[in-house]
Amino acid sequence: MDSSTQVVPLEKLGTTVARVVQETPVLDMHTHLYSEQFGNIGLWGLDELINYHYLIAEIFRFSPISYQEFWAMDTPGQAEAIWKSLFEQNSPLSEATRGILTVLQQLGLDTSKPDLKAFRAYFAQQNRSDYTDKVFKLANVKSVVMTNDPFDPAERAVWMKTPDLDPRFRAVLRLDPLLLKWGETHRQLVSWGYAVEAGLGGKTLAEVRRFLEDWVKRMRPVYMAVSLPPDFSFPDPSVRSQFVAHCVLPVCREHGLPFSMMIGVRKLVNPALRLAGDSLGTADMSVVERLCAEFPENRFLVSMLSRENQHGLCVAARKFRNLLPFGCWWFMNNPSIIEEITRERFELLGTSFIPQHSDARVLDQLLYKWPHSRSIIAKVLTEKYSDLMQTGWTLSEADVRRDVKKLFEDNFTEWISGVH
Repeated sequence: MDSSTQVVPLEKLGTTVARVVQETPVLDMHTHLYSEQFGNIGLWGLDELINYHYLIAEIFRFSPISYQEFWAMDTPGQAEAIWKSLFEQNSPLSEATRGILTVLQQLGLDTSKPDLKAFRAYFAQQNRSDYTDKVFKLANVKSVVMTNDPFDPAERAVWMKTPDLDPRFRAVLRLDPLLLKWGETHRQLVSWGYAVEAGLGGKTLAEVRRFLEDWVKRMRPVYMAVSLPPDFSFPDPSVRSQFVAHCVLPVCREHGLPFSMMIGVRKLVNPALRLAGDSLGTADMSVVERLCAEFPENRFLVSMLSRENQHGLCVAARKFRNLLPFGCWWFMNNPSIIEEITRERFELLGTSFIPQHSDARVLDQLLYKWPHSRSIIAKVLTEKYSDLMQTGWTLSEADVRRDVKKLFEDNFTEWISGVH
């Protein structure tokens, strides 16, 4: 008899679930990572890891350094200032600082003392290609989904050359400039040969659709995506609302692509912090419900940035089969909140959600975001299985493997293929 089909005894449940969760490869369905073909756009290495905007925001909680002094430093100097303040002069208790140490530990480095010079020496010996292989293997990540902006000059230049991409890196057509900055981006479209007008007159809607069609053909994205403010509404007279209804969703339907909405970011509440200066707000869940109801042939991936929106998102997903909640995004990516949200999702949605994505902007972050999330997912899943077994239900390791594979890969691949 195959041991995987044997009933898992309650006393072995925790170890079995933890092992399966660790062994199951993950498809990371939302990152800001890039394959090597994009050159310096793709961030990796220790200084980039330390200079991530999570830690930049933290240094000003501890150090008297001014914003002007910090931004005047080069990247190594900024990393040294952050390291001294957050790792040498204070205990690295935050999730972002602990994450740095987890990365170093995963790479086999001695984290018993904060020796930045020794850690830098290790990274200086790495090359991008081999290091990418190492990170994917250690994190047990089989592939990642990028975030691709056709309005970014450096990225656009790569796409226009029809690059032969590393197949582990899959594309997403990001629409933030189109939907949120039309006053600026319509001029770019005109310069690229699209007959658009700022006021949406003439052929503008048709030309925006043509632009999307062209980039779907060029990128072959697995979905389209946008990050939205908490006051996002639909329908309304805005350009954004018109583009969503008459351009984005029709093209998504035609090509079988989900539309991903990440809702709740308030940009640059403190401009002096630059990328670290964004905050969050609570959104109106009825907007998501309205989109799902009015466009039943479209599939929506949705993640909310505010903790207060998580319960509403789960309830909305129970009502609309074309809505798939995913991940614990940005400010939600903290252990206590991930545990709470994951438990809530299991209780309301069973296994019909995507529990996590890394949102990694630096390649190395895969080495901490996935180990940290896996341990939480395993803990909550064990708790839910235990509750189930109290009813007399039996569970095999094969059942556990099926469920974890759904959470880590199959729910996403079925969603992007239209099987749901």
